[in-house]
Amino acid sequence: MSEIVRLATPAEVAREAARRWAEIAQAAVSERGRFSVVLAGGKAPVELYKLLASEPWRSQAPWEHTAVFWGDERRVPASHPDSNYRMARELLLDFVPIPQSQIFRMPSEGLAGGDIREYEERIRRYFDLGPREWPRFDLFLLGMGADGHIASIFPGTRAVSDRTNMVVVYEVPQLRAERMTLTLPVINHARHVLFLVTGLDKARVVKAVLEGPQRVSTYPAQAVQPVEGAVVWLLDQAAASELVE
Repeated sequence: MSEIVRLATPAEVAREAARRWAEIAQAAVSERGRFSVVLAGGKAPVELYKLLASEPWRSQAPWEHTAVFWGDERRVPASHPDSNYRMARELLLDFVPIPQSQIFRMPSEGLAGGDIREYEERIRRYFDLGPREWPRFDLFLLGMGADGHIASIFPGTRAVSDRTNMVVVYEVPQLRAERMTLTLPVINHARHVLFLVTGLDKARVVKAVLEGPQRVSTYPAQAVQPVEGAVVWLLDQAAASELVE
């Protein structure tokens, strides 16, 4: 069951996300000695990252015990303006004391089979996983496209139905571009999944995902149903405007 939190503005969405990040991180470190988070790309987390890089939020998160991963990446160099890694680096990671050894960038220059194996192996080593075990990230951040896609799991693509792999690389037909993405089983084994969705252009798909019939191939966001975790949707007034009160 999803928790739906309606907030007035995108700024309030970012503040609530920062509060929850700090709370989840502190609890994870208290219980397990470390905190693992999967970052989102795109526009959704921009204001959140800026907040976390500044006070008072910067002092409230246990950065030295934080490990950072990415949910998806474009086939561009790490220095490219479209790089999800670059965005997170410039807005957040350069301003907080996370050890470099705990920053797990997706290899993005080639996006070949070796890159898939390399990133999966990084995840397996961090979580000390057996052959058939899935990672349990403490927090998985997600935005959602106006077409209902999450990470780089796009409607009607093989990424929607992949229940075997942790990481996939494929050409997204809608974009005519190659993407690397973590898969739905990885998302659904997270302890906390936090959606950040703002803007009137998302209102129709928010209603379809949260109140419409299950059509996972059309709306991949509907497939986010954690095995033993919690899903929270942080929506601004515009994005929530078509939901039933």
